[in-house]
Amino acid sequence: MTKRILILSVFVVASCGLAYELIAGALSSYLLGDSVLQFSTIIGCYLFAMGVGAHFSKYVKDDDVLARFIDIELAVGLIGGLSAALLFMTFSWMTAPFRTLLYVLVFLVGALVGMEVPLVMRALNARQTEFNELVSRVLTFDYLGALAVSLLFPLVLAPYLGLVRTGFLFGMLNVAVAFWTLHTFRHELARTGGRVLRASCVMLLLVFGFALSDRMVQWGEHGLFGDEIVYSTTTPYQRLVITRWKDDTRLYINGNLQFSSRDEYRYHEALVHPALQALPWARSVLVLGGGDGLALREILRYPNIKSVTLVDLDPAMTKAFTTRPELAKLNHGSFSDPRVKVINADAAIWLQDSTDTFDAAIVDFPDPSSFALGKLYSVPFYGMLKKHVAANGLVVVQSTSPFFAPHAYWTIDATLRDVGMKTYPYHAYVPSFGEWGFVLASPQQQYAPPTSYRLPMRFLNADTTREMFSFPPDMQRIEMAPNRLNTQSLVREFEQDWRQVIR
Repeated sequence: MTKRILILSVFVVASCGLAYELIAGALSSYLLGDSVLQFSTIIGCYLFAMGVGAHFSKYVKDDDVLARFIDIELAVGLIGGLSAALLFMTFSWMTAPFRTLLYVLVFLVGALVGMEVPLVMRALNARQTEFNELVSRVLTFDYLGALAVSLLFPLVLAPYLGLVRTGFLFGMLNVAVAFWTLHTFRHELARTGGRVLRASCVMLLLVFGFALSDRMVQWGEHGLFGDEIVYSTTTPYQRLVITRWKDDTRLYINGNLQFSSRDEYRYHEALVHPALQALPWARSVLVLGGGDGLALREILRYPNIKSVTLVDLDPAMTKAFTTRPELAKLNHGSFSDPRVKVINADAAIWLQDSTDTFDAAIVDFPDPSSFALGKLYSVPFYGMLKKHVAANGLVVVQSTSPFFAPHAYWTIDATLRDVGMKTYPYHAYVPSFGEWGFVLASPQQQYAPPTSYRLPMRFLNADTTREMFSFPPDMQRIEMAPNRLNTQSLVREFEQDWRQVIR
């Protein structure tokens, strides 16, 4: 019976160890971007720390193995359980030490986790378990625990519990293993009273944190965003936060500002109207991204548009901007228009499967701050998109800032040209973002910027349009290579450009 308990404990501690690693990787990716870099460095640090922990496990005396195992479980439960909350609060209120704390916590948890399995194996060996049976059982349950968490984390834990609450949950599981071991081997252990007291204190702290995790996240996000948070949710794809201050409503995705209601009309008029004004014959429009419905609002102003298909990955995004009155007011209830068809799917997969053709396409994705987003700005993606746009149609792509991120901006232009489209880059000043860039592209037809608009505008007229398509000396074209899927140079260019701005 005691052997089975020790073997089952391996399953639990393996699950907890991998969970802390995934939490650190996901949280740093949300907050810092570049998911490949974050996960790679965290995994490397974690595995190195496990090796260090495994090495130091040999210094634990044979008659002290179970006691040290219990102490380690309490330490892992405390540090690992608190890690997500500590990291989030640090980033929200004191950004500078975030990276240092991140790798310190990853190393500490990794070193402690690295000691767990060797100690369990020694405890089993002391109970006269055959070596071949010992190794096979321990490693089998170790890998099964890792498999269980690797499936549960992206499908259930992160989207429904959130990273902070998930951290507290797995911390409690580590402490439960400590309690379990204390109870099972109480006759072999000395001074169990003190350990029971310590385990109880750690468990109460973690339970308290789990119960208050929503408040912690809200408090942290208040420090991060400053304004009152009126809506927030974690989805399987991203963290959505909507804030309000006086008459200013703002949307943040993974901490990055997407729009301010005070000036979003500038962005969305510039995104939509230079193209649709030039296509009075257009009947169908494809929108990729744009789950807030604001670009949709501008498109639906044209009576000649008979159908709009909007493809956005996250159903929580489109649902919020459909059902929440204060958000639907911003997009004028555009999702309720009978001309609109909403598809919640990966845009790349949808383009690959669809056979529909459109007169115009508006591409309004978040900036290419990660490789998952970078693929939506790649040569293969634009090649597929071109097949879905009429030969005399137009494509518009939001393309980050030609002033703050010039290498990234001109990489997007080069990528569109690489698939055989003619490009017409332009920019507009949006106070919340500064100078912002777009690229208009056409499979075949020549394009000339509009000199007037059929619809009334708040921002656009002949003068502002002419200025948008003219680049001053400090935003001139830079010759860049296209963004290919196997290298994703755009993500690196984007990160380096914005790093220079922050400095």
